Amino acid sequence: MRQTGKGESKGGNGSENEAEREIEDLGARLDAAGARHAGHISHTSLDQAQRGMSRRSTILRILTIALWLATAIILLAMLLRMLPNGLDGKRYVPIIVALMPWLGFLSAAITVVALAVRRIGGRALLAVIGVVCVVVQIGWHWGYIELRRTISGNARQAVAQAAADGLPDTSDKYARIMTFNTKQGAADAGRIVETVKNEHVEILALQEVSWSLLDRLNKAGIASYLPYSVAAQQTWHDNGGVNVLYSAAPMENVKQNLIPVESSSVPAATIDFAGTKVRFGSVHPFSPRPSNQGLWNRSLDSLAQLQHYDSLYVLMGDFNSTWDHASFRYLLGDRFLDSGEQAGEGLHMTYPAMLPVAEIDHIVHDKGVVVGDLETKYIPGSDHRALLATLEVR
Repeated sequence: MRQTGKGESKGGNGSENEAEREIEDLGARLDAAGARHAGHISHTSLDQAQRGMSRRSTILRILTIALWLATAIILLAMLLRMLPNGLDGKRYVPIIVALMPWLGFLSAAITVVALAVRRIGGRALLAVIGVVCVVVQIGWHWGYIELRRTISGNARQAVAQAAADGLPDTSDKYARIMTFNTKQGAADAGRIVETVKNEHVEILALQEVSWSLLDRLNKAGIASYLPYSVAAQQTWHDNGGVNVLYSAAPMENVKQNLIPVESSSVPAATIDFAGTKVRFGSVHPFSPRPSNQGLWNRSLDSLAQLQHYDSLYVLMGDFNSTWDHASFRYLLGDRFLDSGEQAGEGLHMTYPAMLPVAEIDHIVHDKGVVVGDLETKYIPGSDHRALLATLEVR
């Protein structure tokens, strides 16, 4: 029996040893599996981190290229802006230069991004160039920021009195004036007359007027507010229609063609402001599209000849140019002023009507006249906004 017990004891010890080995093998296999899984997780995390870094690097490269490309375009546009009269009308130059104020805002945005994102390539130089561009742009457009010439309190009081009375006083030295391109006569005649009535307009200059629009304006009752008018002489080089001038006060020395110009003829008339005679004209030079090569420059240069004419002038209309165009500044010369650039009231974008990005409609005047309180109005049917202002004769 003792032998039998020893055999059982040996058999029991063997079973226990075998079980322990199986447990150890199972533990080893679990450890190996865990190590492989941990290695897989670590490798996956590393791959994800590397892919994330690669994406960020790609985004930064694209952003760097975009910022430098935009800066190069801005610098080129600024150089084009400095082209002299006669060269600023080549191909797409006028269109690019017309967007100059927006490029100033773009320069400011580029500067902010360059300063905020540290990994932008050449960020210090990019920021310096951006600051220089912004400073130059502000200098070019300082007249839109700083008030240089403004109408008096008496002028504003006269406008307020006209609003109270319902009719303007045509015997004083003040008037609300308005210019509007009617897009080949497609503008809403009723809304034009309504604006004239509500704004107490005394002088109205219209461009691209059709004979149909003239009929619609008469039917809408424009003569009740502006009984005097002159339409330009129709020619083969009319630019979308004829120009027209309306007045609440009697007109003197009326002309259908003030000056020879290779675009729409300029109707003109002299109006008495409490003893001071002011000569008004409705103008519309050709647009600077590539198909009009040379016409744009020549029509603006023709208007510039008025610098040598007598009389006190106020020219209103769609000049198809902005303050940034050398041809427009040449038209102004040392004699004329652009009301928008003098009033310190900011930019008054008029084109296109639904989302205006360019200030191409202007009120240009002699220094004996002050124009202020400018504003734009949307009138259905046209691709321009109307430009209104208060005029004071001194």
